Amino acid sequence: KLAKELLALYAKRHIAQRSPYLGDEALEEELRETFSFTETGDQLEAEKDILKDLEKSNPMDRILCGDVGFGKTELAIRAALRVITSGQQVAVLTPTTVLAAQHQKTFKARMGNLPIEVTMLSRLTLPKDGRQTLKEIAQGKIDCVIGTHRLLSRDVAFQDLGLVIIDEEQRFGVKQKERFKEMRAEVDILSLSATPIPRTLSLALAKLRDISLIETPPPDRLPIKTLVLPHSKKTIKGAIEFEMERGGQIYFLHNRIETIGKVKEALNSLRIKKHPRIEIIHGRMREKEVIRVMDYFREKKCAVLLATTIIENGLDISNANTLIVDDATRLGLAEAHQLRGRIGRGNVQAFAYFLYRPRHLTEKASERLEAIKEYSELGAGYQIALRDLEIRGAGNILGREQSGAINKVGLNLYCQMLSEAVEQEKSN
Repeated sequence: KLAKELLALYAKRHIAQRSPYLGDEALEEELRETFSFTETGDQLEAEKDILKDLEKSNPMDRILCGDVGFGKTELAIRAALRVITSGQQVAVLTPTTVLAAQHQKTFKARMGNLPIEVTMLSRLTLPKDGRQTLKEIAQGKIDCVIGTHRLLSRDVAFQDLGLVIIDEEQRFGVKQKERFKEMRAEVDILSLSATPIPRTLSLALAKLRDISLIETPPPDRLPIKTLVLPHSKKTIKGAIEFEMERGGQIYFLHNRIETIGKVKEALNSLRIKKHPRIEIIHGRMREKEVIRVMDYFREKKCAVLLATTIIENGLDISNANTLIVDDATRLGLAEAHQLRGRIGRGNVQAFAYFLYRPRHLTEKASERLEAIKEYSELGAGYQIALRDLEIRGAGNILGREQSGAINKVGLNLYCQMLSEAVEQEKSN
């Protein structure tokens, strides 16, 4: 059933047309001038690709691949401005409320002086405000809405949706990513990711989707020193003491909520020189509590943030430069790379410790750890995604699976089926 739906949708998209987005040159120039960093060559190249797509009359489907902090959000904001000034609405889909709140701040800060209405919709939105927001989206009063999976609900209706930006595309399922195309076949899609999921990457490699790479790091960034070591208390104690000695903060990753309290006790019993204040954060906590702890950490009121992979997306704290992963064999490759991207955001040397317990080391886990160690230079996200594709397989183009062997529908059969479906669509 899903294969049939996807095929019909792709065929529709194949022949869909919309009017080109020409935007407002003066406002775009103003936005560029208020950017407080110097663009890298890759960034400018990717921006050119995106704007060229928006000037065509067939809908865009582009992946923007670049490591954390390499400027993907800025390009998304520029694309959003082009679409909004051409009279259409923009939706930004993010996997977590923490990331949605951060994007809302960034979009508002960058577009603050322009006559553009930006709002957020998530589980944190109060029911009364939510109803008002939904009404304004449907009336076209809101130009840009940033939200979590809440945006995929059936009660969200746009007056004139032009562009959908999917941030951290590897965190969404096939069905979720295609939801906006169901709403409107000619919608433009821009997916952002440091490590695209195998299925997405294989579509890009087969030229069925366009891809732009940002591989040049911002000036002054240092590669993160990555150590893959057997689990030991001595290593953990030494890493925490070293980071505290230089006035920094530490992310300690333990991905099991049931045992996270015990880990806190174990860390407290390590007799670390300056006894660190440890705060816990995980996905079953109430959203407000999560945001309170994050603010606490941001304000340097605690030295160690003991967390699950909830910290994987969108946190930008330049004083945290040590990451310790309690059991790295449980992490996927893209996940490990994303987590490593949480540190080393400034010009201080950062350290990532991926610790493993030898008894948990399967063949695949050891391949993943090998790859994480090998690709530790800046901008390695794309190489890591390619390696992930090799290890896990490409998934199924006309199905839910986003990794695994393509035993259901491969590329040749897909192209053949698509051209038949397009012919049928045209003759209807």
